[in-house]
Amino acid sequence: MFPIHRNRRLRTNESIRSLVRETTISPNDFMFPMFVAEGKGVEVPLGSMPGLFRRSIDLTVKEVKELWRLGIKAVNIYVKVDDKLKDNAGKEAWNKDGLMQQTIRAIKDAVPGMIVMPDVALDPYSIYGHDGIVENGLIVNDATVDALTLMSVSHADAGADFVAPSDMMDGRVYAIRKALEESGHHDVGIMSYSAKYASSFYGPFRDALDSAPGFGDKKTYQMDYANRIEAIKEALHDVEEGADIVMVKPGMAYLDIVREVKNAVNVPVAVYQVSGEYAMVKAAAERGWLDHDKIMIEQLHCIKRAGADIISTYFAKEAAIILNR
Repeated sequence: MFPIHRNRRLRTNESIRSLVRETTISPNDFMFPMFVAEGKGVEVPLGSMPGLFRRSIDLTVKEVKELWRLGIKAVNIYVKVDDKLKDNAGKEAWNKDGLMQQTIRAIKDAVPGMIVMPDVALDPYSIYGHDGIVENGLIVNDATVDALTLMSVSHADAGADFVAPSDMMDGRVYAIRKALEESGHHDVGIMSYSAKYASSFYGPFRDALDSAPGFGDKKTYQMDYANRIEAIKEALHDVEEGADIVMVKPGMAYLDIVREVKNAVNVPVAVYQVSGEYAMVKAAAERGWLDHDKIMIEQLHCIKRAGADIISTYFAKEAAIILNR
């Protein structure tokens, strides 16, 4: 009843607004995706992702130390594999001395407390750029799952805290959990990309790793962006199969899915604010069309408000610097 209830009383100044604020963010919420390259002293700017680089292991470790200093406690690792190491089976993915395995060991040696979540998918290792093994022009499920289990155990052997299957093959979470248990890695977790959509927002990421599909698209395994109920089903299946964390990807355009999944599961929910979402903010800010820092912080709040427990974002370092002021 007006004027007894005046909602603006709780918006009078920043002190009262901060006191009653429902959603807050901190560096504890962030995971930073990192791109790793062969060599030493290598730092290649990613043209479609301003401010980000593909770095060799030595410089990656240096950056991880800085992230830790800022309060960021988790990194998601992706590697750019030399073309001569690629094949259809992705065998380099479980090479104990491969680039990913070396990177995991180096990070854990330098910053033991950093949670390392390496990407588990075959596309960086595939001559076809697909997340699975190709037979007769089709991406086959079960043979791919066998390869992913070898990859996951190899990551765990190298010291990964969690493995992060991003492939969207059916049944892979159960197979990976079983393989981790059988190899003695009882405490290594699984962060499953449970609701990963076949999205056009991934373009800059594929440039960063040279992992665009060589033929067709990924719609036979990644989700149709028109679907909502399917995302809940995928997340519930992954929890039943042993996922410790489920992920929704992309982020901003899929916040309705984030909320649906959060309401459905009893495990933490991660959200990946992907390369295209990052690039759009950067491009608009460069043109003076919006305030970069304000829109960055607003978007991160929106993702958290929708239900994210973990936000994997290329803005993690910039946002942490602002939040630490």
